[in-house]
Amino acid sequence: MNTEPHNNRTLWIAFAANMGIAVSKFVAAAITGSSAMLTEGVHSVVDSSNQLLLLWGRRASRRPPDKAHPFGYGREIYFWSFVVAVLVFALGAGVSIYEGIIHIANPEPAVSPIIAYGVLLVAFLLEGGSTLEAFKDFKEAKGKLNWIQAIILSKDPPGFIVLLENGAAMVGILAAAIGLGLSQITGDPRYDGMASIVIGCILGLTAALLAYESKALLIGEAADPELVAAIHEMVECREGVTSVGEVLTVHSAPDRSPPCSRSISKTIFPLATSNGWSATSSASAKKDIRS
Repeated sequence: MNTEPHNNRTLWIAFAANMGIAVSKFVAAAITGSSAMLTEGVHSVVDSSNQLLLLWGRRASRRPPDKAHPFGYGREIYFWSFVVAVLVFALGAGVSIYEGIIHIANPEPAVSPIIAYGVLLVAFLLEGGSTLEAFKDFKEAKGKLNWIQAIILSKDPPGFIVLLENGAAMVGILAAAIGLGLSQITGDPRYDGMASIVIGCILGLTAALLAYESKALLIGEAADPELVAAIHEMVECREGVTSVGEVLTVHSAPDRSPPCSRSISKTIFPLATSNGWSATSSASAKKDIRS
């Protein structure tokens, strides 16, 4: 898995797509009275603000180290990724489920369903284009890992957040279309509310996964075993070093992982790079002292 941070192109594409989709959905919801359409619009607004937060997180994480933060500000991206997960859960899933319950309790027939279908088609195409870009970006970064392993091992949350959010959005659009279609066929508008609840559950599960992965990075996650072994071997091969203690690592940014050793005697400053995973900091090793 390559830890080099993805560029911001995918985030900007997702932002533009979500803003366009949000506007079209709100217009359609006002015309049709569709609850599912309204919740999909809320989802798109949340997605749009999420991209801005992730863009800010990436920018803030690249600030250089200073006296107050000697290891830099790399974890800013992990913090804002966790905030995004909370927003998806609260504003996305919460509002969707709430609107669905309200629409089931007080059903109102939707009008002009053809307009709603047209907007859903446009939304699906725009979201699909954004998802395709995120898919290609993440596929290139994951290397030979399968998709689940890549998400679990990824140290760059925006990469998988955009992919998972867009995937949830596309499934949500399909659910909205099915709910609207069942309401039209049966004449029962409560199906539209049920679709909103389904959308809310999809967003809730997605948010839970995003929060879990972001939290692990925020509190500190070790580097890949291959990188740790490379650091250990590199230090052990240096002149005057007879043994190396346990090498401890923690990711402070998607492309930075400062290591240290529990055995203290001679301090050296290694630089290790393996498959895109890099680490720079100080490590300690034992030096053989002869009389």
